Amino acid sequence: MKEFTYTITDPEGIHARPAGELVKAAKAFESAIKLNKEGKSADCKRVFGIMGLAVKQGQTVTVTVEGSDEEAAAQAMENFFKTTL
Repeated sequence: MKEFTYTITDPEGIHARPAGELVKAAKAFESAIKLNKEGKSADCKRVFGIMGLAVKQGQTVTVTVEGSDEEAAAQAMENFFKTTL
């Protein structure tokens, strides 16, 4: 299992557009990818789960990746967060 933490810098937090882009990026991998915030967790392959976390600017999230392609998936997710959120 791979994991990393990231503090959201986007002024609008994780809203609909980046949530949709996150789902698209996550679906490219077989691994299970979870977004965790303050004890709550969401599947990164489901947009409503991500939106349900209501992540705002300045909040820190943890992304966990587990599966056969976790190394590549974790790197891709980390790059996505740094460039998009």
